[in-house]
Amino acid sequence: MPSEKALESKKQAVAELVEKLNGSVAGVVVEYSGVSVADDTKLRADLRAENVEYKVVKNSILKRAASEVGLSDLDAVLNGTTAIAISKDDHVAAARVLKKFADGHDGFNIKSGYMDGAVIDLATINSLAGLPSKDVLLATVCNAFNAPIAAFARVIQAVVDKSGEEVPAPAEEAAPAPAEEAPAEEAAE
Repeated sequence: MPSEKALESKKQAVAELVEKLNGSVAGVVVEYSGVSVADDTKLRADLRAENVEYKVVKNSILKRAASEVGLSDLDAVLNGTTAIAISKDDHVAAARVLKKFADGHDGFNIKSGYMDGAVIDLATINSLAGLPSKDVLLATVCNAFNAPIAAFARVIQAVVDKSGEEVPAPAEEAAPAPAEEAPAEEAAE
């Protein structure tokens, strides 16, 4: 039977993890076996750059925390070595960084994940990993809104530029040619 101190420590770890899970928008659970210290250090730096927290966790602690926040579907993948990457504000950052890392390392595998309080499968994580970053998506949306406005501004500027040039006088309307006068004989009749 574990000591009271050990139980209290585990309860504290579960409570901290529950708080992190509740405060996040997405997370990815991975198996990290076979990763060198140098590679792990680089991975952690890449995740920190994306504002993603990465933590090695015991399966039993993650299982209890996941159960408390309604993610008990993660239980099926909680075996072997387990780490979790938690993102507070970007739905795709953890998936993107971890997928890229997993592609280059044999022992590193993505197990599952969650988004907005629901467990997602590996196919969804791979789809998310293919999306560009939040900043790139926002820039794309802004450009989509900006393009018609910019085109309209160019048209208006062309009109303004053209109005400064000498405008050719409108061609005089050709008056209808005078009808040929009838020969004098016809006029006499």
